[in-house]
This record gives sequence, structure tokens and C-alpha cells, in this order.
Amino acid sequence: MKIIMIEGIKKIYSDVEFDYDEEVDVLYVSFGKPTKAISEDLGNGVILRYNEENDDLVGMTLIGIKKRSTH
Repeated sequence: MKIIMIEGIKKIYSDVEFDYDEEVDVLYVSFGKPTKAISEDLGNGVILRYNEENDDLVGMTLIGIKKRSTH
């Protein structure tokens, strides 16, 4: 299910970048060109970033991603 969600995001956003910091176990996901953003902490290690001007989703941060893995 997580893979399907990511594939769906890739269909919506042509430029998706993933950056994983193994030392602190954080996954950063960016959609489109870098832009100024405001953040919303949803709790449980999920932070969404929105474009300041139009509220479009421009990225997300997932903290503790190893804990979420089912392998």
C-alpha cells in the first residue's frame, strides 16, 4: 500500500526527490522545484510542507522510517 501511494504521487508530480538520512533515520521527500514552504506537524513523525503562496504540497518528512518498515 505504501508503494502504491508513492507511485500515485509520482504520477501527480513529475519531479519527486527522495533523500534518506540513515544516521538520524529521516526520509525527506520533495515534489517539484525547491520553494519556500510552511510546515505542518501531523504527529507520529510525519511533517508536511506546503508552498507559502498557494498551499500546494511541496514535500514531506518522515521521522523514524525504519520503525515503519515491515521487513
